[in-house]
Amino acid sequence: MQNDLFSKSKPQSKPGTLGETKVAYRQASTILNKSTGFMDGYDYTLNPYSGCFFGCTYCYAAFFARDKEKMDNWGYWVEVKENALTLLRKKRKSSIEGKTIYMSSVTDPYQPIEKKLELTRGILEILLHHQPHLVIQTRSPLVTRDIDLLKKFNFVQVNMTVTTDSEEVRKVFEPQCPKNSVRLKAIKEVNDSGIQSVITMTPLLPVLDVEKFLDQLLNTGVKHFITQPFHADRGKFVAGTREGAMQLIDKYDWTREKYLKVEQYLKKKLPDMGVGKDGFTPLF
Repeated sequence: MQNDLFSKSKPQSKPGTLGETKVAYRQASTILNKSTGFMDGYDYTLNPYSGCFFGCTYCYAAFFARDKEKMDNWGYWVEVKENALTLLRKKRKSSIEGKTIYMSSVTDPYQPIEKKLELTRGILEILLHHQPHLVIQTRSPLVTRDIDLLKKFNFVQVNMTVTTDSEEVRKVFEPQCPKNSVRLKAIKEVNDSGIQSVITMTPLLPVLDVEKFLDQLLNTGVKHFITQPFHADRGKFVAGTREGAMQLIDKYDWTREKYLKVEQYLKKKLPDMGVGKDGFTPLF
């Protein structure tokens, strides 16, 4: 069978690296997984990739890696589910239409390799014919590339993760991620195009100027927000990152009490803000 990634009219190369991140290709057994745990409010989760170039130091997905080496090297490996489109095409419309799908739960569908492979875009093109209730979770401005497709869904929501107002904090916890300002600009563009948009402050990391942060959030035009705390005392960190992260937590005295104070302030000022798991319930 011809590989999915070469099934388009213009054949694509399969890069083995992207920067310092190794890229591998594998055949997946399934592309839609029954949702459980934190995402049990959805029918399915859909992850085009395993691993993630962004490699956030606190990412819970790192601790689902198949072995310790992958866990310790989180952010430096990505596996592409190269048969994802074939698997999705085999699904009957009746098994997807109207179902809630969360993309993605353990990876970012718009991480840098997506710009080259367009696997997520191919998935969207197929899902358009099935019309699920789709929620996309990302921290990448690349999502704006697919606004043309997203506008054709009857029910679609884009969640953009923005965890702090500080580039210093972002560089320690999310060193390979786009800048905060870039993410805010992207979700504003998505929202301005008429697509249901949400900003997820999950987890909410140290905030240096809460009033300025509030203004930045409101300036996007987004009406819905989600937050949850970062548990610094019992939070997990991928290899070699705990010390620097904890120093920053201490520097800004980001205690549970301080988080709650910021949370309450934002909750009073933002149009609609959910907290924790309940906040992730789709808006349709």
